[in-house]
Amino acid sequence: MEHERMKIKAVIFDVYTTILEVGPPPPGADALWQRLFGEMLGITPPLTRTQFSVATAQVIARLHAHARSRGIQWPEIQWPSVVLEVIPSLAALPAHKLDDFLLNQMQTGRTLRLANGAAECLRWLYETHHLLGIASNSQAYTLRELNAALQGTGLNLSVFDRDVCFWSFEHGFSKPDPHVFRILTARLQARGIRPAETLMVGDRLDNDIEPARGYGWQTWLLDPKAISQGGGWSALAARLRH
Repeated sequence: MEHERMKIKAVIFDVYTTILEVGPPPPGADALWQRLFGEMLGITPPLTRTQFSVATAQVIARLHAHARSRGIQWPEIQWPSVVLEVIPSLAALPAHKLDDFLLNQMQTGRTLRLANGAAECLRWLYETHHLLGIASNSQAYTLRELNAALQGTGLNLSVFDRDVCFWSFEHGFSKPDPHVFRILTARLQARGIRPAETLMVGDRLDNDIEPARGYGWQTWLLDPKAISQGGGWSALAARLRH
């Protein structure tokens, strides 16, 4: 990317390991797993966390194979359906309770925090009337996780324009499928924003940077070591303000 020529009207962000830093499971993850089933279902978990992980991976592999046989190269699954296949007793929960269960279940497996410098950069972009969007391999709980991480910063999920947000669980396919960027490019063009005026910010060359470049977008690899192609949040903010 030629930083000196940046004239950005829209910025599209990846979520995990970009806006949100992903860490290891919380302390006492197995105890949290036990408590989750006890509090929400009044039962002992039918599977350990490890057994659950293995079982869901097998279901996902089968669903992915079927989707690929239908011509979908980078398929996305619906996590609730996977979990219900592995633990059918969860079907007894009302829909909103199941959503809460799935969110809490994910939180037994990893920790999340807003990346340092992300809030300041997002706030400046929003206040200077840049169009903000998302391109994320995600599930429904991702929206709640992102909104929760933004609490206390003066921001919330509404800073991202819903029309230029691609959440993979809503479409059945995921990055780096070029259709992700084709859809967003079309929506941006409908708003009068050209590909060269759009910036993709993500942490992966394969999922974020290369497919965005394929549609003529400018790109920023969010990696403090990637000086030639991007940098960290503070470097991104400085370049956008330049």
